[in-house]
Amino acid sequence: MPRAARVPVETERGFSAAVIALARLHKWLVYHTRLSLGSEAGFPDLVLVRPGDVLFIELKTMTGKLTPAQQHWQDVLAQCPGVEVAIWRPSDWPVIEARLQRV
Repeated sequence: MPRAARVPVETERGFSAAVIALARLHKWLVYHTRLSLGSEAGFPDLVLVRPGDVLFIELKTMTGKLTPAQQHWQDVLAQCPGVEVAIWRPSDWPVIEARLQRV
């Protein structure tokens, strides 16, 4: 099976593009707010959905830190049955590939 980008670039934008490409390759529906102006502070960067799976993903560079609002969203979503939350960084690429390929 073809693969998306092997090593995501170190900017959050490039990393985001690589994750989105990989998710779409594996038939995930992808929601990403491109311009968050006016949106709820801290809402995760990506919502990935396919039958049986709902992922809320916060993307960070290797040095990026969660804001208090982002941490709050992560904490509350993690308490929802059937919902998976994660913070992904470029160093997590093997884990990301494995998770998005998993059926």
